[in-house]
Amino acid sequence: MSKRTDFVYSDKQEPHRLRTKKILQQHPEVRQLIGKNKYTFFAILGLVLFQCVLAWLLKDSSWWMIIGAAYLLGAFADHSLFVMIHECAHHLLFKRRAANRLSGILANLPQLFPSSVSFERYHIKHHSFQGVHELDADLPNRWEARLINNFFIGKCIWLLFYPLFQIFRISRLREIKPFDKWVALNFAAEAIFIAAVWYWLGPKAIVYLLLSFFFSVGLHPLGARWVQEHYLTHDEQQETFSYYGVLNLVAFNVGYHNEHHDFPSIPWNKLPKIRKTAPDYYDTLSYHKSWTLLFFRFLFDKEISLFNRIVRKERGKVALTDQSTPDRDLVSNSSKATAMTPQ
Repeated sequence: MSKRTDFVYSDKQEPHRLRTKKILQQHPEVRQLIGKNKYTFFAILGLVLFQCVLAWLLKDSSWWMIIGAAYLLGAFADHSLFVMIHECAHHLLFKRRAANRLSGILANLPQLFPSSVSFERYHIKHHSFQGVHELDADLPNRWEARLINNFFIGKCIWLLFYPLFQIFRISRLREIKPFDKWVALNFAAEAIFIAAVWYWLGPKAIVYLLLSFFFSVGLHPLGARWVQEHYLTHDEQQETFSYYGVLNLVAFNVGYHNEHHDFPSIPWNKLPKIRKTAPDYYDTLSYHKSWTLLFFRFLFDKEISLFNRIVRKERGKVALTDQSTPDRDLVSNSSKATAMTPQ
């Protein structure tokens, strides 16, 4: 690879739909993995409780103790809560959409920023229109990529304030859903939670939760996940990468990103089974073994910038499907993503 000044453009279809069909033809038993995992809700309860208890324990601690706890403990808890929100966005806990959205709002509480409902809407489009700049919020803005360039300080700023850069991407997206009752509920629940923490635990508890949030998605080895998923770190042909390292044990297998894009209707606990069932499709792909190594490589490697992404020249087209189509009848991730688009 070499230093880039623009994205990598492609006229090819994103790879996941085709691979999904091929895998289902050769390994139809993968269909048995499709379903819900209602026990994920207990993971949400445990993680929310963990963050609340730590905030309580740290309410009178020194600032150094708060920063250290946020970096070493809170970041991992909040990162896992992001994975829980992701599961809720794909409606992989319960059959009813409302139950999944309420679970996502619950998981969102310790993160202080009301984003669960909005994430669902933008993330489903990421699956349906991967690489389409006007619809895929996972792609950086062009000004964002030019601003950060490939300098060490710029990359540190980008990782540290990654959630803010994501907010700036919304203005370029088409087909944005308006503010509705679900978004309002998300904001109201977060406001009540913040007020309760401030009243009962004080400002230091809020600072702990705030730092945990920013560390979980930013200037932390966990932040390498955002680079791992779709940035071109090996070659210019493969646009999605998985991570098969030990941190999947505390990140609910979120590293299995190729597997997730191929089968977004399969819950987190069964993602490793996809690779075991069809190793001929996944072991031949490049993948990452360490988020920590990727974290430092991204910071110091001048050949890796925000322009190392594949962008499709024309708007993608995804056939609409009946919203009542059952999971077991879905044969592509595009139809699944469309079937789960919020109404």
